[in-house]
Amino acid sequence: MGTALAAPPRPGCAVTAARRKCRRMARAARLLALAAERAAGSGLGPGPGSARLVLLPPVRRARPGPQGACGRPAEGGGWAGGGSAPVELGWAAPEDGGRGRWRRERGRPADWSEAVAAAAGALQAGGLVAVPTDTVYGVACLAQDSAAVRSIYSLKGRNGAKPLAICLGDVERLYRYCRVNVPDELLRDLLPGPVTLVLERSEELNKDLNPFTSLVGVRIPDHPFMRDLARACPGPLALTSANISSQGSTLTVLEFQDLWPQLSLVIDGGPIGDIQSPECRLGSTVVDLSVSGKFSIIRPGCALMPTVEILKKKYGLVPEPS
Repeated sequence: MGTALAAPPRPGCAVTAARRKCRRMARAARLLALAAERAAGSGLGPGPGSARLVLLPPVRRARPGPQGACGRPAEGGGWAGGGSAPVELGWAAPEDGGRGRWRRERGRPADWSEAVAAAAGALQAGGLVAVPTDTVYGVACLAQDSAAVRSIYSLKGRNGAKPLAICLGDVERLYRYCRVNVPDELLRDLLPGPVTLVLERSEELNKDLNPFTSLVGVRIPDHPFMRDLARACPGPLALTSANISSQGSTLTVLEFQDLWPQLSLVIDGGPIGDIQSPECRLGSTVVDLSVSGKFSIIRPGCALMPTVEILKKKYGLVPEPS
């Protein structure tokens, strides 16, 4: 009886994934080149105002929290990321032999700490940085830098009367910038997570940030890169979604490529949730806790039901009409 011959092995999933990653990086490089050309046409050169792209490795959730519509880890337990070996695309200036193009920088693999340091450096230089969060992509700057705050409003095409949230790395830092009238345990039940808590602002916060209101929204995203970045900065970040005002939220860096020429750095954490699902674009749930014993929902967002359940059932807060 003859021996059956084994079928030749099929290409492995790892090879397929590697090819997809290469195609994705090539496409990103082409788009960044286009962004650079637009920047050059508008008088923007290397540094703040012409974005570099950093790909993050897959990241993992810090802990369970109020789950939003898309608050689920990717297969294998990690959030979808840019790959295990992030690469930085840097600017090749004319004096370096380039024509104002984007190129792959050799010898500079951006590991996790390098990505955090690069983003923190860009922020401290007054730049705007696109970042992944636990809900949608955002744009951040230093909240205490008035010029950078104005740049975010200009980037968004946003009315200056629409407030920006601040982003922190830990609940402990919240007390410096806000007057808190709810139990610390309540804060920790909701943060970090896909929730923005609106509280009375303190005198420590930049007076040029939302000067028309005594309140401020606070975000602590359940995303390790964002928390590490916030911890690496000397003060709070101002954070808003990475899109033009009135347009839809973004779940990949390619969806806000028109903003790249005005950014200093783009942190690519991969797709956030299911890009085909409208629920994944809802953003954080925004809840006003500035009145003792009460709460009001300003924006339902992606974590409405679990947030309301915590506030009503566990802490006995009374809902008010928004």
